[in-house]
Amino acid sequence: MRKIWFFMVLASLITLLFFDPEDSINAMMNAGADAVSLTIRLLGIYAVWLGIIALVDACGVSNKLASLLDPIIDYLFGKTDKDTKKYIALNMSANILGMGNACTPTGLKAMQGLDKQNNSLTASTAMIMLVVINATSIQLIPTTIIGLRQQYGSLTSSDIILPTIISTLVSTLLGVILVKFCDKFMKKWKSRKNGNKSNFLSNQKHKTAQNDMHSTLHSTSKNYKMNKSSITTRSTEKTQKPGIEFKDKKN
Repeated sequence: MRKIWFFMVLASLITLLFFDPEDSINAMMNAGADAVSLTIRLLGIYAVWLGIIALVDACGVSNKLASLLDPIIDYLFGKTDKDTKKYIALNMSANILGMGNACTPTGLKAMQGLDKQNNSLTASTAMIMLVVINATSIQLIPTTIIGLRQQYGSLTSSDIILPTIISTLVSTLLGVILVKFCDKFMKKWKSRKNGNKSNFLSNQKHKTAQNDMHSTLHSTSKNYKMNKSSITTRSTEKTQKPGIEFKDKKN
């Protein structure tokens, strides 16, 4: 991914400098200034929401939300610890109320808690589910969008509530169904793969045991034939010895 982004940025810079170097340099300088101003603006917004989250946590509202949403959290994310459930409940509540800026800090805290329980370098199903829910996010009251519409002079800024509820509900349900389906499919595929591997190993062991048995029977039959031939030669020698003695006596 880093290589892809590097080549994309390099190709865009070369293209801009080749076709219009003056405008490209001005655009880069203006973009840097806009990035700094946006960062300062976001610092104030996140400071406010982090303070509100701290107050909610201190008042015990987050624990009540976690206990209220406990069955839903257990179904979607599996068994997690209390702190992770608390941040997931706050994240889901902020999404439902349309407070997108409040979702980021709680979502990061919830993701950290889920990552601690993950024993793999790849994302777990619970982590993927959290990303999908934040991307689709059921919104009953889209406060951020309503505020933006009021800021830009909309006369009916709240007429998007019903379409927002329908669209976010459908997208969230589809996202949850797809995550659950992919999780079951991957589990079946892994179990089938492990089953094929175990069957292959058991077949190899069975073939080895058969080869050992055949070699043992072959060696046993060979030893039996050798013993039988040695017994036959001994009996022949015993039957010939009295004849020789008789001839000697006769002479």
